[in-house]
Amino acid sequence: MNRATPKAPGTATGAAWPSASRPAVAWPLVIPAALVQALVLTLGSWGYGYHRDELYFRMLPPAWGYVDQPPLVPFLARTLAGLVDEAWALRVPATVVTALSVVLVALISRELGGGRGAQALAAWGYAFSALPLMLGHLLLTSTLDQFFWLAVVLAVLRALRGGERWWAVAGATAGVASYSRLLVAVLGAALAIGLLALGPRAVFRRRWLWVGASLALLVALPNLVYQATHGWPQLAMGAALSENNAGEVRALALPLLLVMLGPGLVAVWGIGLGWLLRRAQRPRVGFLAAAFGVLVAFTLVSGAQPHYPVHLLAVVYAAGCVPVAAWLARRVWWRRAAFAGVALNCLFAIVLALPVVPAGSLGRTPVPDVGPLVPDQVGWPAYVAQISDVYRSLPAGRRAVVITSNYGEAGAVARFGRALGLPAPLSGHNALYDTAQPPADTDTVVLVGGQVRGVAGLFGSCTVRDRLDNGLGVDNEEQGLPIAVCTGPVAPWHELWPRFRHLD
Repeated sequence: MNRATPKAPGTATGAAWPSASRPAVAWPLVIPAALVQALVLTLGSWGYGYHRDELYFRMLPPAWGYVDQPPLVPFLARTLAGLVDEAWALRVPATVVTALSVVLVALISRELGGGRGAQALAAWGYAFSALPLMLGHLLLTSTLDQFFWLAVVLAVLRALRGGERWWAVAGATAGVASYSRLLVAVLGAALAIGLLALGPRAVFRRRWLWVGASLALLVALPNLVYQATHGWPQLAMGAALSENNAGEVRALALPLLLVMLGPGLVAVWGIGLGWLLRRAQRPRVGFLAAAFGVLVAFTLVSGAQPHYPVHLLAVVYAAGCVPVAAWLARRVWWRRAAFAGVALNCLFAIVLALPVVPAGSLGRTPVPDVGPLVPDQVGWPAYVAQISDVYRSLPAGRRAVVITSNYGEAGAVARFGRALGLPAPLSGHNALYDTAQPPADTDTVVLVGGQVRGVAGLFGSCTVRDRLDNGLGVDNEEQGLPIAVCTGPVAPWHELWPRFRHLD
């Protein structure tokens, strides 16, 4: 009489592989990587200055949501600025979640079968690569995404091992992530498409997956209600980004993938992509490679922002650490070469992401051209001083306001302008359009930035008085833009103000 073949643990739930095959966590190798990275990011929080997005976040009023983003990051920035209004204080959450993301990358490598060597390579290689150092240095929406997205992927992998209740963890995490960026819905769709395409498809018949999906919707519900009752502004924002950025995004998206972890790690995540799709792994974890491909395709088709796939790039890197570490374990000299490569990649990433080049020398280096977040951290106090000089030159008795063309300029005036006698700034950019508009009796505007040419015809006179100059030779978005004094509005402000509105 034939006996039924016993099922491996977890196969009844559609698990990808038995839990017994999972290696131990190499905590003595992983935790130091996260702590050292946290120390480096803490030290790097001083130097240069606020990023334009940080200046924007700290000035947004309390709300359930905004036209260009959900409420979580502005809430953090506003709260921390109320305690200590310095750039380094805003970056404390960024440091914490980025250090946690190092642990998550190592744990993902472990879930994929990586032992001590793979986890060490995942933790140390990722901790000091360009992506986490750039995002961990600043409080951006993408900064929180790196933690949330990795946590969702880890929970999904744990669920596929047979711990079905991890679907609830994945769903709850995705729901919370929606308060940082609604882009987490694209991650969920990408993972679902990957599972449908490459399996294991049995998970779609399991109750706990749908419990997790329902929990994600429940947690995100207030965020979704805000969007629905305000005409889905995130869709309008996405369309505006695509209209303004599509050509540049499609040109940059693929090259950006080569830079985001640094050139020293391209081979590792490239191997990881192939390893996930090998016949032995594909039925279990190939969905991760498919999901990465879906995100790349979404980025190219939408044309909104070039960085959407970068957090799954970290997952693909974690996968690559498994075969690479196994191969290096048997080759001493190659292991030493790999160590040297990771070290060189670390130096590249630190220069690219952190304020190690003195601000006075920055304009004479290629760093502002290569490091996409660096230029927007310099020059803000100098710009505001110039705006103040123009404002103070106005004749006494003028009913004047300051209108900026973008949220970075507005945030800088809000942060540094009060000490120089400037009024609270106004702007038609993104969410700032809805916060305030010029009083009805305003007869003079100090108009800053790229909108000067487009709205000059709304005034009887508009004269350029100065041009923004950071004094560092750094060619950022503001450098060289005009500061104009415009008088004699040609119509009431309730008619003129909509002409200043723009999404981008």
